[in-house]
Amino acid sequence: MLRMRVLTALVLLAVLLPVLFFNNFPAFAVIATIFFAAASWESFRLAGNTHPMMVAIFWTAAFGIILASGAASGAAPLFASCVALWLLVFVPLLSKGLPPLQSVRSRFLAGFYSIAILGCFVAIVAAFQHSPLFLLSIMAIVWTADIGAYFSGKAFGRHKLAPSISPGKSWEGAFGGWIAVMLAAAISTRIPAMQDTFAARVYEHSGLIGFLAWMTLLVASSVVGDLSESQFKRRAGMKDSSNLLPGHGGVLDRIDALIPVFPLAVLIDAWL
Repeated sequence: MLRMRVLTALVLLAVLLPVLFFNNFPAFAVIATIFFAAASWESFRLAGNTHPMMVAIFWTAAFGIILASGAASGAAPLFASCVALWLLVFVPLLSKGLPPLQSVRSRFLAGFYSIAILGCFVAIVAAFQHSPLFLLSIMAIVWTADIGAYFSGKAFGRHKLAPSISPGKSWEGAFGGWIAVMLAAAISTRIPAMQDTFAARVYEHSGLIGFLAWMTLLVASSVVGDLSESQFKRRAGMKDSSNLLPGHGGVLDRIDALIPVFPLAVLIDAWL
């Protein structure tokens, strides 16, 4: 399993890194569309949709239209809608629980989640158009939080964060992830080559207090995204969202924490 996991990661890096390094937007758009299609298909499967492929094709066409029209850079209303969905719908459901799989409320919820995924990928495109470094810096916040949470949880985890959703996660792990992000982000603000990163831009325009507040909000959002997808999988009785990425599960399993983070991060940067 570990060997397959590493091999899959290396293949993905071999595809993505040249695209980012050479700032090739057409190639990036193709890759983003493929991943969006996969994530949409997985999300509709988790929602119990009887025709997840057909719905995903329709949704991917909508994403393609947004890319072709160049509307990603002016999609602030979509990003704001996604932030509102997370605050008003998905966060409360973490404590209230999801509606039954085949209920009308569940169908609405599936639609809301598909909008959240659309907003995430449009924000990813907008971040790439800003600069590949800016895009990677937002991803790095989520990756750092995840790695910090894993090791902190292993070492100090005692109090369960959401035992009915993801028994392995702890408050100590979440706090460790926050500390890791703060340290890494603070270091990046002092490196001249990193001045176009999200953290450096936030620090420059918001000062220390704003920096702490915005970074904390993004870390919390990443945790919510992770827990929400785990909640969907648990209701559907699935361990992984799919097996599209050998050793890693599905695309949603890799991007779940990014889904609420990207629209929020791009909005924050626009407000600075």
